[in-house]
Formats: sequence, C-alpha cells, structure tokens
Amino acid sequence: MNSPVFDEIENTNNTGKIIPIYPLTFSLTQNTLRKIIENGLEKLKEEGGLAETLPEYILNEYNLEEINEANNNIHFPKEFEDFKKARKRLVFEELLSTQLALLQLKNNDLTDKKGIIFDKNAKMSDVINTLPFNLTKAQLRVLQEIDENMESEKSMNRLLQGDVGSGKTIVAMISAYKAVKSGYQAAILAPTAILATQHLNNFKKILNKFEIKCELLISGITKKKKEEILERLQKGEIDIIIGTHAILEENVVFKNLGLVVTDEQHRFGVKQRTKIAEKGQNPDVLVMSATPIPRTLALILYGDLDISIIDELPPNRKTIETFAVTKRMEERINNFIRKQVDEGRQAYIVCPLVEDSEEEDTDLKSVITLYETCQKETFPNYRVDYIHGKMRPKEKDEIMERFKSGEIDILISTTVIEVGVDVPNASIMVIEDSQRFGLAQLHQLRGRVGRGEYKSYCVLKYNGKGQNTKERMKVMCETNDGFVISQKDLELRGSGDFFGTMQHGIPDFKIANLFTDVDILKLAQEAAIKIVDKDRKLENEENRLLKELVKDKFTDRIEI
Repeated sequence: MNSPVFDEIENTNNTGKIIPIYPLTFSLTQNTLRKIIENGLEKLKEEGGLAETLPEYILNEYNLEEINEANNNIHFPKEFEDFKKARKRLVFEELLSTQLALLQLKNNDLTDKKGIIFDKNAKMSDVINTLPFNLTKAQLRVLQEIDENMESEKSMNRLLQGDVGSGKTIVAMISAYKAVKSGYQAAILAPTAILATQHLNNFKKILNKFEIKCELLISGITKKKKEEILERLQKGEIDIIIGTHAILEENVVFKNLGLVVTDEQHRFGVKQRTKIAEKGQNPDVLVMSATPIPRTLALILYGDLDISIIDELPPNRKTIETFAVTKRMEERINNFIRKQVDEGRQAYIVCPLVEDSEEEDTDLKSVITLYETCQKETFPNYRVDYIHGKMRPKEKDEIMERFKSGEIDILISTTVIEVGVDVPNASIMVIEDSQRFGLAQLHQLRGRVGRGEYKSYCVLKYNGKGQNTKERMKVMCETNDGFVISQKDLELRGSGDFFGTMQHGIPDFKIANLFTDVDILKLAQEAAIKIVDKDRKLENEENRLLKELVKDKFTDRIEI
C-alpha cells in the first residue's frame, strides 16, 4: 500500500465520520490543521463561545442556526444536513452584511445632501429629433428613467448596462445636453485617450448645432493647451469636458459641475467615482458598463446604484459570425484574411502577450513576434502594424488613427483595443490563444467588428482539449448576447475571477459564492431591504448587532 493513512483504535480521528478538508500551505498536513481547529473550537467553548452577530428575529424568520452551532458544524458536522444548515447561516450573514452596507451607501448619498433639480424645459427630445437615426425602444426607456431622475431632487446614481454596440454613448450625450441646457457642466470619463477622442468627435458632431462647447482633456495635450482648457473650464466657458483619469487631478476645477458620466465602470472603482463627484455640488452620476452582468449580481456589485438596462441592439447592427478553430486551420484563416483585405476590409489579430519573455509558456503568441512573422512571412504584401498597452498614449493614438483612416490593413494587438474603438471598415477579428481570455472579454473584443455595413467575422483560435475550453468556445459561437455570455462565464469561472472584486471595494467573500448561492443572495437582499425600510440607519436596539456587523466589515467605506 502506498502512503496508507491509519487511525489507532482508541483514537479514531478520521474513521467513520465526516472530516473537513482544508486548503493547506507548505508542509502543513490535514491532520495537524484539523487538530488545531478542534482545539480552537474546544477552547472557544470553554470561554463561552462566539457572540451572536445576527438579531434573534432574523434567525427565527429565516430559520438560521445560532452562530456557535454553525461554527462547529461547518468544521465537524455529524451529518451532511448539519453542514448544509451551517453553511446557509454563514453565507446568509456574509451576503446580508454586504447588502446592508451597500444600502447604507445608497442612503448616505441620497439623504444628507439634496441633488440638483434640472430644468424641465431642457428637453431631451430636442436632440432626439435631430438625430440621423432612430433610437431603439430600450434607449428611449432608459432616457426616460434618466430624465425623471435628473428632474427630481434625489441625486442620480445610476448604472447603465448595455451590450457592446447597444448605443450607450448617445444616451450619455443626450443626458449631458440636458445638464448643459439647465445651466451646468458635464464631465465624461473614458478609460483610454483613444476612446475619449472618439467620444469628443461624436459629441461635437451632434451637439455643435446646439452651440454646446466640448473639449478634450487627456495627458497627451501640451502644457499650454492644458492650462488654457483648465482656465476656461473654471470660468464656465466649456460645457462638456471629455477625458481620461486626467479629469480626476486636483487642479481640474469646474465652475458648476452637474453631471458625471464614467464609461466602462470596471476600470473605475467606487473611490474614483466619489472623487470626481466631489468636484461639484452633489452632481448626478451615470455609470456606463459594457460588461453586462446578471441583475442579481449587479445588485451586489452596484448595490449603491439604480440600474438601467439597454437590452436591444440598433437595427443596423450585423450579427458577427464566430468560429472556433485549432492550429490545423491556420492556412485557411490566413487566406480568409487576405480575401477580406483584398475586398477593401481591415482585420484585427489579437494575442494575449506583448513580449515572449512575459510567460513561461512559449507556445503563446506575443504581439511583437507575431507582427514580425506577419510582416515578413504571412502577409508581406499588406500593411501590417501593431499596438499594445505598454506604448505611450500618443503612440497608441497615432496607430489607431492610422488604422481608422485605412492606412493599416492588419493590426496586431493586445486587449488594448477591447474598450470602445470604432472602426466601421474592420470586418474580421482573429483571436490567438483565445482559451486564455474570459468569455466576457472575448465578447468585448468581438464587439470591435461588425460596426459598419459589412458582414463581419470573429475567429477564435484555441489550444487545449479540456471540456471547459470546448464549452467556452461553444458558447461564443452560439450566441451574441452579452448577458447570456456573462452568466455562462460566471458559471465556468466563478465570481472572484470574473470581477476581480477587489477593485469594486467589495470584500472577498470567505464562504459565499455569488454564482451558486443566488437563492440565499435573493433572501439576503430581501431581508436587507425590509430592515432598511423600517430602520434606515440601523439605530433601533433590535438592529444593534447588524450595525456592528456592517461597521466591522466596511469601516473604511461607510460612515454609520
């Protein structure tokens, strides 16, 4: 027998009972760790146990175990049923405290300061009627929600979710128009200089005729130009400022900031949102995200925001045909790219790394190696260039401009192009080593093609025969719906991986799993809403324990 595990008869630690399996670290064994936990629980018992963290009425209403019982049964249950009950109690507590904290955030924002009441005579329809295209029903519905928000005295804190290409920018533009026509300034934050520049051009195209002055603030502009912009902004001569993180700097002062729009929320944390909002007298905030996430989870991540969803695409958006292929198809794919470019289209080739030395796995394609191969061997007769995130912003912008104006046929890139770049003539995207990307990210990348009148294609090249990889490729080929894709991504990857929750200022969950515990999450959300409806600041004696629990977990984020 290899490495047998045995128990002495009079001291059966591991035989005939349910035993816990713990994650181990260097040279620590399960037996040692179990012994430590057992001793710890014993000592705790001698000292009178843990203090209860949930009020009695919650334990009764939701049929939850008392804390010491749950604590013992999560480690050493007699039956699996005991383990399930213990886990339910601990997951419920973790999710409830998060929900209560988010509701406190929401309430703190709303009650202590009155928001701006925007002018009813500044009508959104003035812009809508001049647009060269019709808005979808979903866009009109969302605009109505925003309009009602802006005209009420409650500060707007709204998350706008919509799939790639569903037309969120135009919604932001019309909201900014209302703010400006009510006598305020608007700030639009974009994650990259390329995107900020693109927004500026779109805003000018539509808002110039209303004599609204839009300006760009990115780190690439000259010192002199920047000083001039900052001065005009402070005097109120600029109505809408569009820029990157540069807008967050202390020397950026507004005369009268009324609306803040942050684009691509997963790149801006709660703290940055707060930082820019502090530049005005409690301005309205609209957060736009193109990573659609299921509503239940949106409530956890953005519990301090109201949620609007654009759930239909404009009628002119083409479905992107997606194929998942292995190395065997390489030559066919290259011929397909040549054919597309010969017909006047352009192509993206995306890979996961910048330089080869970045990872051990040398099989992965890097931008620079791939660029050299394509330029010299694969596509010597075409104009090939490359772009990646480590370049200086000015360099990246120049390359994107050249690609946009048709001077580059094939652009080799990292995921730097994932965010919002609009090149209507690009009709094919090939993603190398696509097994390395999350589904939500593949979907974002794919959304860079199919923006013009031409039939568009996305080819996912992948390595690996694993079931998970095949499953993910299948999802990408079968649907273009971002909400379905993100749900699946969550299922296959788990929530921590999916969100990188740290940047949202949300604590890592010790026991709850946002995907598998959705039922408990719904209960916890319902409980949190009931509690806050009755006792907004958790001041009643019966909620003293809850107040302590929330304070304990979220001290750095919430003043209670």
